Amino acid sequence: MSTKTELKTYLNYVNGKWEASSNEQVDTSINPANKEIVGYVQKSSLEDLNEAVAVAKNAQKQWGKLAGSERGDYLYRVANMLEENLNDIAETMTKEMGKTLPEAKGETARGVAILRYYAGEGLRKTGDVIPSTDSEALMFTTRTPLGVVGVITPWNFPVAIPIWKIAPALIYGNTVVLKPAQETAITAAKVIDCFAKAGLPDGVINMVTGPGSVIGQGMIDHPSINGITFTGSDKVGKLVGQGALARGAKYQLEMGGKNPVIVTEDADLDLAVDATISGGLKSTGQKCTATSRVIIQSGVYETFKEKLLAKVKQIKVGNGLNPETWMGPCSSEAQFNTVLSYIEKGKAEGATLLFGGKQLTDEELRNGYFIEPTVFENATNDMVISQEEIFGPVLVLLKVNTIEEALEVANESKFGLSASIFTTNISNMLSFIKDMDAGLVRINAESAGVELQAPFGGMKQSSSHSREQGQAAIEFFTSIKTVFVKE
Repeated sequence: MSTKTELKTYLNYVNGKWEASSNEQVDTSINPANKEIVGYVQKSSLEDLNEAVAVAKNAQKQWGKLAGSERGDYLYRVANMLEENLNDIAETMTKEMGKTLPEAKGETARGVAILRYYAGEGLRKTGDVIPSTDSEALMFTTRTPLGVVGVITPWNFPVAIPIWKIAPALIYGNTVVLKPAQETAITAAKVIDCFAKAGLPDGVINMVTGPGSVIGQGMIDHPSINGITFTGSDKVGKLVGQGALARGAKYQLEMGGKNPVIVTEDADLDLAVDATISGGLKSTGQKCTATSRVIIQSGVYETFKEKLLAKVKQIKVGNGLNPETWMGPCSSEAQFNTVLSYIEKGKAEGATLLFGGKQLTDEELRNGYFIEPTVFENATNDMVISQEEIFGPVLVLLKVNTIEEALEVANESKFGLSASIFTTNISNMLSFIKDMDAGLVRINAESAGVELQAPFGGMKQSSSHSREQGQAAIEFFTSIKTVFVKE
């Protein structure tokens, strides 16, 4: 849509039209690899949100009456449009938040797959027949949509997360108002353009960009938004949940993680090293499921550490558009400063910095928000770097003696999103599955990963205890209605 020589201003999408915000204010989207301007996005007001909610509420009446297969046809057309525009959207994602181009392409392809999956959900059952105590009656359940759903999404997965919320919301008969992260709002606009070009009825899908304090809070408070699905920090998520609860709206929260990987003495260490690096440092560690704590049995600690450091030192950091780059920049100046502050806290607390920890200032990198991949050891599990979500390329090594101690350390966290273990011992596997307090547990695989057809969500303060993706999504986006019919 734009070229290197022109800077475009991207608009809100409301009632089937692209329009500027009522206050005529815009924000600048910055490339974190070089601080160049990618484009401009709307800094909208409550007036813009109110308009979007009103048209979504009106459109839902007819959208909800369509057959599931009809709604599925629309989603399938969106998937085709997204696939046609995959390269452009992926490149925009890399420019806006720094993720490497192969990762951005993979994420966009996942968005295509999610849309096709939920297109098929339009033909699945939505209820059950239940025997009645009255022999002359028929009793069954069906499901009804919530109505208007507010979707609030983060910058780290600007294609996949909005789509895995929007697609089930739409297939189950809801209409949507999306508030994407301002840092990646251009990517979001290009995704929404695929919905527009697929010909969805006016008002079914809407996007309003702007600050969370205005648009996000406006969604929380709006009496016509029947459900809010949010992915982001636990601090903001709690505010979303409290606000929605206060007015009786349904809410779904996916928040932070401090995800452990356990490496046992019988593990395949090369496999564990590769998965720890991939799970912890890909996407610059900016995943809610990223590996953060590496809990290693003492018998293999030194060997694992040597293998890990040897590979971490080989990581190529740079602009995500460079084919040689393995790890890109932090997504923004704010995230860059946050990660550096955590590294300083780790050193101040007495952890040993084994590698990295500094801003990269080589000629090609000095204008971007690049940090070396960072590894700490001699940390304790009560240190800030062991307990708080850093959301950056930082690994903390923790030594333990037994599998029981490893599980105890792994569970000593307010979060419970994902966890993995590397072991060839079936007893260890079973103990991990049974005792690990996390919504996603993976054996001999990295912590960062979930398949689109499987339920996804966390325990403890990682989630509101609901689940996203797969068929589990129907539980949030609909309500059960019990029907009793008698002649």
